[in-house]
Amino acid sequence: MLAGLMTPAALTDNLLQKQLPDFDEAIERLFSEVSGLHAMSKIPHSQLEECAIQLWNWSVTKNAGGSLSKVQKAKVRHAACSLLYCCKPENPTEGAIRKQILMASKTGRTWLDCKNPQMADHFLRLAVKSLETLYSQLMSRGDAAADVASSKADVEKDLLRILSCQAESAIFQGNNEEAAVYMQRCKDMLQRIPKDTAYLSLMCYNFGIDTYNLRKFEDSTFWLSQSYDIGKTNGKYGPGPEALAKDLRLLATVYLEWDCQRFQEKALDAVILANKECVSTSGLYLKIRILLRSGAPDDHVRGGLDEMLGSQVSLEVCLRTVKLLMAEEREMLAFDYLKRVCQHFGSSPDLGAALVLHVELLLQRGKELLAKQKIEDIITGHYTGKQLAPDALTSLHVMLWDQASKQFEAGNYCEALQWYNYSLSFFKAGQIEPNLAKLQRNRASCLLQLQQLEKAKEAIKEAERCDPESIFTQFCVYKIAVQENNVEKAAEALNAMGVLTKTPVSSEDRLLLSESAASCLLCLAAQIALENGRQETAVKALEVLCENSRDEAHVLMGLRCLVRLVFSSAENSADGLRDVNLDVLLPYLQRALQTISHQSHMTAERRAEDANWFRKIAWNSALQCESSPDRMRDFFVLSYQLSLLCPPDRTLLVGQRTCLLMAAAASLELCRKSPHSTQAEELTLVLEHIQACWEVWKTLKASGTTSESHKTGQKVRVSSINICPNGFEGNLPADPTDSLLLLYEFEARAKLNDPKVETVLESVLELEHVETKVLETMAALAMEPPAHFPQLCKKALRAALSLHKKQPQTDPTHCSKYVHSLIKLSLPSGVSEVENHVLQEVWDYFEEALSIISAAPDDFPELETLWLLTQAWNTGILLHSLAQYREAEKWCGLAMSFIRHLGSLRESYETQMSGLYSEILDKLDKAKTNTHTEE
Repeated sequence: MLAGLMTPAALTDNLLQKQLPDFDEAIERLFSEVSGLHAMSKIPHSQLEECAIQLWNWSVTKNAGGSLSKVQKAKVRHAACSLLYCCKPENPTEGAIRKQILMASKTGRTWLDCKNPQMADHFLRLAVKSLETLYSQLMSRGDAAADVASSKADVEKDLLRILSCQAESAIFQGNNEEAAVYMQRCKDMLQRIPKDTAYLSLMCYNFGIDTYNLRKFEDSTFWLSQSYDIGKTNGKYGPGPEALAKDLRLLATVYLEWDCQRFQEKALDAVILANKECVSTSGLYLKIRILLRSGAPDDHVRGGLDEMLGSQVSLEVCLRTVKLLMAEEREMLAFDYLKRVCQHFGSSPDLGAALVLHVELLLQRGKELLAKQKIEDIITGHYTGKQLAPDALTSLHVMLWDQASKQFEAGNYCEALQWYNYSLSFFKAGQIEPNLAKLQRNRASCLLQLQQLEKAKEAIKEAERCDPESIFTQFCVYKIAVQENNVEKAAEALNAMGVLTKTPVSSEDRLLLSESAASCLLCLAAQIALENGRQETAVKALEVLCENSRDEAHVLMGLRCLVRLVFSSAENSADGLRDVNLDVLLPYLQRALQTISHQSHMTAERRAEDANWFRKIAWNSALQCESSPDRMRDFFVLSYQLSLLCPPDRTLLVGQRTCLLMAAAASLELCRKSPHSTQAEELTLVLEHIQACWEVWKTLKASGTTSESHKTGQKVRVSSINICPNGFEGNLPADPTDSLLLLYEFEARAKLNDPKVETVLESVLELEHVETKVLETMAALAMEPPAHFPQLCKKALRAALSLHKKQPQTDPTHCSKYVHSLIKLSLPSGVSEVENHVLQEVWDYFEEALSIISAAPDDFPELETLWLLTQAWNTGILLHSLAQYREAEKWCGLAMSFIRHLGSLRESYETQMSGLYSEILDKLDKAKTNTHTEE
């Protein structure tokens, strides 16, 4: 058992050695340990008492230094007091008992301060019990002891304090009857200790406030009545007339809020009694409130008002009373009393507040004529030495502007101007003030609506003089310029507004001007221009908005309006959407792309919606650029870039593919019409478009049904832009994407002299379906300057010829063209190119030609036959000149084989060539003879 009792001592030592902020954990451990000691027998132990005293003194010291919170202080005192009571002796001394009383009562009080009445009750009961023990000891001494009477008085005083704390705890717990019992015991003790009268009265008053705040009106009236009754029992030691009057005023207020009709007499009696105890402004005002709420006749209310004026209350209270009368629908009394107040305070410097209130009340009751007369009187007084105080003047200005604003919104511009003019009357000539600039702007707006332009311009000049850096002033300048159709002036004002949207706010007049508000002002400027038929000015306003606003929503809205205005202008024009309109439209769409790409405040849905809207505009604009490849390219590229900001789906992917194809086609068209030296950059862009298109196309093919995607794609009608080079007119497959991409890539790389061009041709040849026209076009591109790839050209032609021959019906004309080109590319152009492998390649092409002619002699063009004949003969002559007679005879013989396929020209050429051919044969025989002779 002794070992168990050592634990609190160890915890106490631990706590005393702790430093801030380590108190909390140690206090909690001590509080928890000591709380378990209540169930133990009261065993005397000096060490426990020493711990209790150390803890108590420690808490007093720390509390004085502000180191402990209320709860920490309560827990330490709780532990100290519990330990003290644990070591309570059988016959405690008076000093020990007084120590218990002190610690128990203060611990209970501390728990009450922590709003823990249950904990407080335990210690308060301990304190009462110890007081009873002490009283018994004192009484047992008899009357002989000199200090018994004094000690008994101290005990009663302590008991009263503890009983009042118990009453407070009961109030906390909602037990009003128990609290009343405790308070009655306290009242019974006042005859012996009258000096605590004020204290007890104050306690009851506080109970009345607590119950009033909880809306327990009946309990509140009980405690407030108790407070007054206790305070009146002893004039010498009571709280005094002011406190008693305060008590009664609160009592009257409780009756008023509880049920005024039911308790009107009690409420009125209480406030009358309060004013008798100590007259005050709040008491007089409360009396008027009660009279009004209880529906008292005007005469009774007027008596209360007379009493108020006779008591020299302040002007502020009088005006508050006037407002109360108006709120209670006592209009006649209010105006009559206000007139008397004005007379009573006629020489006061604050009289202006009453005059302004008079105007306000007249306006509230719709008596505008009387209000105007009053305002005119105030204006007259203002210039005859009866100036309003600054606060009153400000209130009047606010009232006048509010009235003017209502009239303006109702369309009564003349009335609005009159109210603004009243406000202007209080400003001195030449005065510079931001509010005066506002006023002049508002006046200008009225004058504009009244078509009084000159006066409006004068008002704006005054506004500019007072505040030239205001965007609102420039807005008014703009409105006047629009009405005068002064395009240049309107543009200047818009530019100034644009600059001011970026200028940091520096004056009070513009503290509330947000960037969004400035954007709205520019939007309004555009609307005004359109309403007045000034489209050029509206465009300028929207352009300034888009250039200067950081609000993405406003910028995109402005760009949409600009786009619509461009199309509207085109619709009204006989020429439709001309190049000049397209040039205007392009930067709008570029700005839209930039804005949507960088915006961060809009929702994903709104972002996608805007991107899709501008994407369609770019697409449709591209379709209008039939004769302008550069514009077409730019619009299709924009449409593609905007589509990247939209949620992907199949239709969108098809659109992206088409945009990139058309952009590449337009760029190639530009290259065909531009000097070779300037093509490199454009061709590099073409390759970029093609690469991007391949990625899109791979995605489409990976998702399947590419033929379906071709059908659902947006149609492109382009008449002047060749999507295929060299007048391509062949029949492309159902989905020509692969062929077109390879064709465009081949052309770009060929013109860049890129060696990868051969790989592109191989890719074409590997396609499942290859059109001969594609190969024919690639052959032409391989030799089109600046490209020069003869071997690739021949390869493409051979492939085209092979494919053509595999068709069910071979067209001799097409085949002849392929062979013609192959022969032309392969024939030696001079002596240096005459080589056996070259001649053999060309020989094969001639034999191919002969086979084609033999298969369809009637369908083969005669001129083509003649060309073949001529080329073979000339080759033989060239070889003859080089003394290669055998080869010459071979080629000339080949030429002779074409003669029989000539029609009308056969006889003429046969006669000429036969003689020459005989000569060649003779020379060949002689050459052979010479050869044998040498041998």
